[in-house]
Amino acid sequence: MESHVTANRGLLQRAVAALLAAALSLTVSVAFADASPPQPIGTTDMAKALEPGPLPELSVGDASGAPVIEYGSLTCPHCAHFDKDVWPAFKSAYVDTGKVRYIFREYSRNKLDVAAFIVARCNGDDKAFATIELLFANQEQWAFVDKPIDAMASVLKPTGMTKEAMIACLNNQAMANKLIDIDKAADEKFNIQGTPTFIIDGKIYGGALSLDELDAILKPLVK
Repeated sequence: MESHVTANRGLLQRAVAALLAAALSLTVSVAFADASPPQPIGTTDMAKALEPGPLPELSVGDASGAPVIEYGSLTCPHCAHFDKDVWPAFKSAYVDTGKVRYIFREYSRNKLDVAAFIVARCNGDDKAFATIELLFANQEQWAFVDKPIDAMASVLKPTGMTKEAMIACLNNQAMANKLIDIDKAADEKFNIQGTPTFIIDGKIYGGALSLDELDAILKPLVK
């Protein structure tokens, strides 16, 4: 009887071990499977999306690369998260390799966004993208404080822009009107619900996409 119990116990142990191995194999295969692309919140004609706006495009990457458009707000924490935590790896994998042409478009959710974007543009269209990245990197220092303009001047001091020059820029009503026109066009054409919003291959995605999600979207589109 004792040997029979021992034999049954051995069979049970082997069966449990086999089940655990199968479960582990399934877990590993799921973990390394390609992520499914996120569901878009809308669609559009990509040619329409790429029509020039009232300001020169802020773009980086090869002109022949697959276009990726981001509408972003400088006071949006999710946009800052994307810029700090996802953009560097995305840029390395897709933009620097010529696979993607990345286009950043200003989307102003409030007056402080308008002011910050005016200042970034005032630094020169060739420096605007770098200025926007600097503002994203230091967002908590200027966007959520009592005196944001003073704080912004401090953040932008390394670029050579003085507070006096910044104040002069903020009086540029023509620039403010163009930034507001970008918002209006985005709302009318793409029904922007929040920031960031991405437009890729005619599909509109809401929220800060992860690198895995961007991979899932772009791998079928680029070589």
